[in-house]
Formats: sequence, structure tokens, C-alpha cells
Amino acid sequence: MKIIDIPASDAARLVPLLQGLHELHVTHQPKRHLTNPCANELESWLGEWLAGEGMVALGAESPQGSLLGYLIYQIEHREALPVRDAETRAVLHHIAVQEAWQRMGMGKALMSEMKTRVSAQNVKVISTSYAPFNAASAALMSGMGLEPVLTVAEWRA
Repeated sequence: MKIIDIPASDAARLVPLLQGLHELHVTHQPKRHLTNPCANELESWLGEWLAGEGMVALGAESPQGSLLGYLIYQIEHREALPVRDAETRAVLHHIAVQEAWQRMGMGKALMSEMKTRVSAQNVKVISTSYAPFNAASAALMSGMGLEPVLTVAEWRA
């Protein structure tokens, strides 16, 4: 397995893994997520999103060229406020691993590569969010040194 960059032009490679990740969220939070988004729309959206400023997609690729997992993050510059210092941080938006390859170190390898890359840019903060039902993400984040600092709550009619 090797970690590769996935350019916006290859967004289609991410769609099957995104669909699996999305299905998990629909199952647990059906009021919050649309069911069965169109693959072409997902590809178009991902391509546009990944072409944005500071966006990076990494893939865990098998020796045969199959995508086993991916991670999307963004470098974000936050202005100083009277209540906090300015900072540049990496925001982890997505991480997904094929079900057959879960719990085999793919997520950890992707996170380690992201940490290496952002550290080389002198970025000292990584931020993310994950759903309360997602114990696997919680364990991965904790294992990589990310600890909860904020709880977000919603009401939906």
C-alpha cells in the first residue's frame, strides 16, 4: 500500500468510498442526510470542492492500483479575534476506508501522512468533527492524538 495524492480531476475514484461513508450516516441520521445521492453529482461536487484553495485529497492505494481509502483535508487560515490568536490549521473533512480494509491501519496511515505534510508546512493544529455514533472515527482520532474540545448540537423539524 502506498499513500498518493488524488487530484480534483480524479474525483471519480473517491465516489464509491464516499457512497459507503454516506450510507453509514444515512442509517444513523436519516433526517440529516439525503438518501442515494447521484454518483455523477457526487463526482462533480467532489471535483469542484477538491479544486478549491487549500484542499488536499490523499488515497491509500493497493499495489494493483485499487483505492483502499481516502482522506480529504484543507489548510485554513483563521484571523485573530479578541478572544483567540490567529492560526493556520488543517481541517480533516473526510476519511473513509473500504470495509474489507478497515481495522488494518489504513486510516492511521492516511492520518500519519496528513500530519507529516501539515507539520512540514508549520501547521500545528488539526481539527475535525465526527458523528457521535461513529466509534471507529472517535477511536482513530483519539489514537492519533485528537481529543474532543467542542460539542455541536442540532434541532431539526
